[in-house]
Amino acid sequence: MIQHRRRQILFAASALLASPFDTLAQSRQAHRVGFLSGGTKPDVEEVFPSLMEGLRDLGYREDQNLTLDSGFAEYSEAQAKKLAAEIAARKPAVIVATGGGIAPACALSPTVPVVFLHSGDPVVAGFADSFARPGRNATGISLLATDLIGKRMELLKQINPKLRRVAFLASPEHAGQQRELAASQAAAAQLGVEAIYHQARNPAELTTALSAVAAERPDGALLFSDALMVGQRKLLADFFLKHRIPSGAGWSAFPASGHLMSYGPDRKAAWRRLAYFVDRIVKGTRPADLPIELPTVVELVVNRRTATAMGLVLPPEVLVRADRVIE
Repeated sequence: MIQHRRRQILFAASALLASPFDTLAQSRQAHRVGFLSGGTKPDVEEVFPSLMEGLRDLGYREDQNLTLDSGFAEYSEAQAKKLAAEIAARKPAVIVATGGGIAPACALSPTVPVVFLHSGDPVVAGFADSFARPGRNATGISLLATDLIGKRMELLKQINPKLRRVAFLASPEHAGQQRELAASQAAAAQLGVEAIYHQARNPAELTTALSAVAAERPDGALLFSDALMVGQRKLLADFFLKHRIPSGAGWSAFPASGHLMSYGPDRKAAWRRLAYFVDRIVKGTRPADLPIELPTVVELVVNRRTATAMGLVLPPEVLVRADRVIE
């Protein structure tokens, strides 16, 4: 069951910017864990500490029994492959991979265990045979929560009652995109909202798509949480603010970058849960035998500053439900 919870997490900025990504000297008893991100270090600075907290709760300490080798491909496929090979050469017990780092990590060798946090469908992507029985060298968590799309659209309409036409932007290459699009179109139809779909595989195609959106003047926009949209979230937020188009997505990184709202998986909770998979694999369980999980905690985040700039008033019923309000 998905639980919606309100919580407040306070931590010092120095803790966020400390060096959990730096490789520490390995002791004889240390378990070596690799971490490979397809994006950049700033992309995960907010959520990576949750993984480390989860590992500490299970008895792992970087200065005692844990050595971390990390790499950030900065959205380069070639760099991701290079970093994957370098991390694997150090013979880690397991590699934790996200975004564009998942495919090269999974392709290394059937004997290299991988734990992933995947934004799409890992079965469609070819990383696993099924959710219940992954059957290969990888397992982890999928954030593709299509059952939340309808509620996301309802919230967008609550904030902007004039919502009649909504633009969807997504990469057609994102695994599970067709499922997400079908769920989005069904939710729009149920709310009596016209859905306009725009796809983009790269920044150049995104520029073209945004030109079309500007010409159409929709009443709102919803973004799929694929690598392109996440990587371009600030550019997208600036575009929608300029054109006064309220925009929403599934991850809190979007309103933190200036979008109006997000409703979807609590990424910090998901990152913390990754520690469970790491621990099980370090202790001898095969990834093939660990079922892939879906998120169990969701959060609503709204950006009041963006709402004000667009002439919108956040309804009390939305504010009372919000886990975080960005002022």
